[in-house]
Amino acid sequence: MPGIRASLLQVTPTFGIKEEKEMVAWQRARMQISPGRTNHLETFKNMQKNLELLKNVNSRILIGAPPMKKKLLTIGISSVQHPSGSYLLDTLQSLFFASSTSEQKHFIVLVHLADPDPKWLGQMISSISTLFKPYIQTRQLVVINTPLKNYLLLKDLKKNFHTTPAYEAFHSKQNMDYAFLMNFATNHSDYFLMIEDDVKCAPGFVTQIATIVSAWANKRWMTLNFSQLGFTGKLFRTRDIPCLVHFLLLFYQEMPYDYLLTHFHELLMQPTPIQFFPSLFQHRGNYSFFDSKFKFKDKEIEENDPGSPSNPAASIYTSLKVANGSVLMNAYSLDKNFFYTKSAEAGSHLTVVLDVPAKVFQVQVLTGSHLKNKNQLEEGQVELGYDATNRVNDCDDYILLGLLENGTLNKQVLSNESGKKVKCVRLLVTATPPSGIIVRHINLWIK
Repeated sequence: MPGIRASLLQVTPTFGIKEEKEMVAWQRARMQISPGRTNHLETFKNMQKNLELLKNVNSRILIGAPPMKKKLLTIGISSVQHPSGSYLLDTLQSLFFASSTSEQKHFIVLVHLADPDPKWLGQMISSISTLFKPYIQTRQLVVINTPLKNYLLLKDLKKNFHTTPAYEAFHSKQNMDYAFLMNFATNHSDYFLMIEDDVKCAPGFVTQIATIVSAWANKRWMTLNFSQLGFTGKLFRTRDIPCLVHFLLLFYQEMPYDYLLTHFHELLMQPTPIQFFPSLFQHRGNYSFFDSKFKFKDKEIEENDPGSPSNPAASIYTSLKVANGSVLMNAYSLDKNFFYTKSAEAGSHLTVVLDVPAKVFQVQVLTGSHLKNKNQLEEGQVELGYDATNRVNDCDDYILLGLLENGTLNKQVLSNESGKKVKCVRLLVTATPPSGIIVRHINLWIK
């Protein structure tokens, strides 16, 4: 079982001397009176340069070790004690259980235990080491802590929003907790996903995020939102993380992190959130840390049965060899008939082309026999096509929705507020199966 590691890793940045704090205060005042957003951005860039000398923070690894190779995604969680109890262990379980073995190869989970109480730290280290030993051994889970001596002062804080000193101290420290967590994560992946320590994850969330990232690879963005709740579900490019770390530390006592993030977006020219629906994360707890206020549930998350599929009018095309007596349209019909092909090769497909493009919010593909699970498509994937300007029976480009597992796929389709309409749904064979394939259903739900 991995024990507590004594080695320390250098991360940046923090403040040290009185003169540097005075400089920051002067720059902050200058930013507040600047007339335009462009001036704000330039001022912030100058402030970042002034902070390059401040590299005195030490975050230590408590459990595990960083991955040997860079991953696609780092999932970051910062956690402290909660009066109503902790959901951190449940959140970690949800992260791993909602991800397939193949998906887990592409991410690392980084937990910042940010409470200084040694008893609580010891309990959490023991529990995480025991419950998540396999993930620790495969370098998929790393736990860190930042000693209090690295934090800025939490006394005589600026009072904002008519709140209590305890509330101000909590949120000021929380801003630094998040900053230290993100700063540690900058070199381990291409993207960073922040979630809070009390969430439930939608199955297959990693594949859905990877699909969106691929589609937005050539677009300008600072943050992609996969939840409307607080800091949960916020995705960043890791190359942008140092900029946000500096911002959180510079204005740590001004306001809570979600308000700071809004101002950060305005500075960097993304004033309108890029939100995808349905949400991939939902709060577990019902109460906030202070004043016993209820936490909001994300109204966009779809936890219930979506009802019967819609399957709007469409044409079906395939490169598979149709068995004698088998009807291709049975793969898309809503009755109990099915489509059967005696053989299939890697690269062959079955494509549903909608007569009228529609906003599809869920796709289900079922292959194999009802009785003995025979004739499943073990290695295949489902893709969505949005444009068909040059073809009648196909789409120009496809985006991966997800991989089949045990011959099935049942996934929600993420979309931003513009809600692009789907024209094609393609079932693609990715490896030649040993026998024929039964396609029982390709079901679509539309808005």
